[in-house]
Amino acid sequence: MYMLTAQESSIITESIENLQKVDKNAVQKYLEDLVPGIINFAVQLLLAALLYLVGKRVITFIRNLLRKSLEHRSVDIGVRQFLDSVSKYCLYFILWLTILTLFGITTASVIALLGSAGLTLGLALQGSLANFAGGVLILLLGPFHVGDYIISGETGHEGTVKEISTFYTRIQTADNQTVMIPNGRLADGAIVNVTGQQTRRVDLLVGIAYSADLKKAKQLLWELAEKETRKLEDQPVNVFVSELGDSSVVLGCRFWVRSEDYWQTKWDTLEAIKLVFDENGVEIPFPQVDVHVTNRDEPEKKHF
Repeated sequence: MYMLTAQESSIITESIENLQKVDKNAVQKYLEDLVPGIINFAVQLLLAALLYLVGKRVITFIRNLLRKSLEHRSVDIGVRQFLDSVSKYCLYFILWLTILTLFGITTASVIALLGSAGLTLGLALQGSLANFAGGVLILLLGPFHVGDYIISGETGHEGTVKEISTFYTRIQTADNQTVMIPNGRLADGAIVNVTGQQTRRVDLLVGIAYSADLKKAKQLLWELAEKETRKLEDQPVNVFVSELGDSSVVLGCRFWVRSEDYWQTKWDTLEAIKLVFDENGVEIPFPQVDVHVTNRDEPEKKHF
């Protein structure tokens, strides 16, 4: 077995001590260099948080100032909502650009990055851009406003408009559901503005039997329409024969009401027609099926 000499053992011990000293100095130097970076990063995070809180308050102040200014000028509520939404996105974009500069990212670098990625972003966000353009068209052309009851021919949804935002229009249905419709689809499709006018015509159709008294039925309809208190007095009442159907004579009744009274007036009048026809013996026919049973055991009848 080989034994180390005292000189060799001394050399090895001295080498190990030198290595430990080097490692200890390297670690100490690394930590000393790392601490200022950590402190600097923590300070940047603190400044970013403070800047975000202050910027958020400034954005809220600017938005409130913008809303009050638009309200003072009696700008349409839909336009106010749209501009408020656009200003919110723009101001927060500026705020985040400012925060990024604290971490050494320049505004020019961000803009250059967005410019180089513009085509990709445009393709990825073409739906959102179409919705934004649709919102602008809706505000410029004004097919409807907040508070109107609309029917979207493109989506089939209908309800009262509650908000026109940057990308979507929010409507509330009659059964209190909230529907978000993309502005692009609204702008491209047909829109029925039910409450766009202050008045609306009530059109009623009711069928009576061919054996019923036609003149009496028309008189009853005319009297009901004339007694309706929600009817507009400056507009005439029309009662007429609309169609001679297969099993009934279809009578029509028309009169005008305010738009907000339309549905309740229609429902009440239809109920009143049924009651007054029953009281006066005017039959309202319903579909019937006559079944003829033939006995196959009977001898076939011959006709000469």
